Amino acid sequence: MRHSTPRRIASGFAALAAVLVAGSIGSARADEVAGTWLRDTGASKVKFAPCGGALCGTLVWIKPGVETPAKVGQKVFFDMKPTGANAWSGSAFNPEDGKTYSGKMSLAGGTLTTQGCAMGGMICKSSTWTRSN
Repeated sequence: MRHSTPRRIASGFAALAAVLVAGSIGSARADEVAGTWLRDTGASKVKFAPCGGALCGTLVWIKPGVETPAKVGQKVFFDMKPTGANAWSGSAFNPEDGKTYSGKMSLAGGTLTTQGCAMGGMICKSSTWTRSN
């Protein structure tokens, strides 16, 4: 039978603390994305928020006069999970064609870039977003 020494106990606590800090860093990045973002075209706003252990983006505003099949309240990004520093992947729904694509997003400073890809990533379309009120 092995006895725990103070050194083993301390190293165990240090390892646990490192895991907890790493987890809090990941959630802090998700918190940075949470909120409302204005698309580079100025035509719409999406609000990102936690949903079911991931991030989701829902249309919260469409510029008056813009002709689009999109509807306020429609989820357009879902199941976005961390893939690295300030990067997530999941799914992106395009209201224009009614199709869901593999989606990616990345945060750099005050700019969020989203991307929807088809054909295994061979064809992709990106949009840039800035934080909005």
